[in-house]
Amino acid sequence: MEYTQLGRTGLKVGRVVLGTMNFGSETDEGTAHAIMDAALGAGVNFFDTANIYGDEGRKGLTEEVLGGWFAKGGGRRDKVVLATKLYGNMTNDGTSWREQSWPNHDHLSALNIRREVEASLRRLGTDHIDVYQFHHVDRATPWDEIWQAVDVLVAQGKILYAGSSNFAGWHIAQANEAARRRNSLGLVSEQCFYNLAQRTAEMDVIPAAQAYGLGVIPWSPLNQGLLGGALRKEREGGGSRTSTGRSAAGLADPAVRAKVQAYEDLCDEHGLEPGEVALAWLLTRPGVTAPIVGPRTPAHLTSALRALDLDLSDGLPAELDGIFPGPGPSPEAFAW
Repeated sequence: MEYTQLGRTGLKVGRVVLGTMNFGSETDEGTAHAIMDAALGAGVNFFDTANIYGDEGRKGLTEEVLGGWFAKGGGRRDKVVLATKLYGNMTNDGTSWREQSWPNHDHLSALNIRREVEASLRRLGTDHIDVYQFHHVDRATPWDEIWQAVDVLVAQGKILYAGSSNFAGWHIAQANEAARRRNSLGLVSEQCFYNLAQRTAEMDVIPAAQAYGLGVIPWSPLNQGLLGGALRKEREGGGSRTSTGRSAAGLADPAVRAKVQAYEDLCDEHGLEPGEVALAWLLTRPGVTAPIVGPRTPAHLTSALRALDLDLSDGLPAELDGIFPGPGPSPEAFAW
C-alpha cells in the first residue's frame, strides 16, 4: 500500500479509502467484518462511515457494525484512521434522513454536533474520531458557532480533525477563513462527487481544496456503477447497480450510453477492467488523496485494490479525456 498525507496534515493514509455505507444494509455484519479484515490486511488504513448509514428504520447501524469489528481487538482501532460524518436527521422514527423529523436533530448547530459526536462514539465503541466530517453545508448556522463546537471537541480529545463533504469551493473558502480568524486548523479534507464521467469538481472544488490544503476524497468513483462495466454486465445478464439514481438516468440517455460504450471498448482494447481504470485515473488527478470504494463483497475490494498497481500510460489518459473531457479551469470554463 502506498501512503500519502491527508492534505496539509501530518496524517498518513492509504491511497484507497474503505467506504462502509453498505455495511449492515446490503452487506451483513459477518461479511462486513471479513471485508474490513481483508482491507486492513492489504494496508488500507482509512475507513469512512456516517451516522446516518444503515437503513431508514435503524440509522447508525453501520457505525455499530464497525464498533463490533473494533471490539474484536487485535489493534484494529489503533491501526485505522476513522472518519464519520453528521448532518442528516437522526430521529429513528422511520422517516427518511432527508426529511426533518424533530428539531435540533440534524444540521450543524453546536447542540447537534455535541449530540452526534457522543452518539457516534457510543456506536463505534471508541473514545475518539480521527476525522469528523460535515456531510453537507449548513447555510443557517454561522461558522463561528460550528468552529467553537469543533474546538471544544478537539480540546476534549473526542475528535482530531474536521472535514467536509459535498461543499462548493466557496464553502471551503468561507469555512477555512472563519477558522483562520479563530486560529483554528479548519477543514483538512473534502469528500466530493468526482469521477471520470463527472468532472465538475475540477472547476472550483478541487482548486479551492488545493489552495487551502485539503485532501480530496472522491466518492462514487465509478459513477454509481456506470464506469464499472455496466453495459457488459447488462449484456451478460449479470445485473449491475445502475438501475436507480443517476446511473439509470445515464444509461437511458443515448449520448451517455454511447460514451460508456466507447469507454468500455477502450478498456477492452487495452485489456483492462473498466472499474479498475476509473479508480486508477482518479489516483492520477491533482489534489486527490484517495477515492472511496464501497465494496459489498470481498471480491469487490480485491478488484479495487488492483487499481493501485495499474499504470495508465501509452496515451490512455488522453484517450480517456477524449471520451470524458473535463470542464477546464474556472473561470475560463464559463467565461473568457
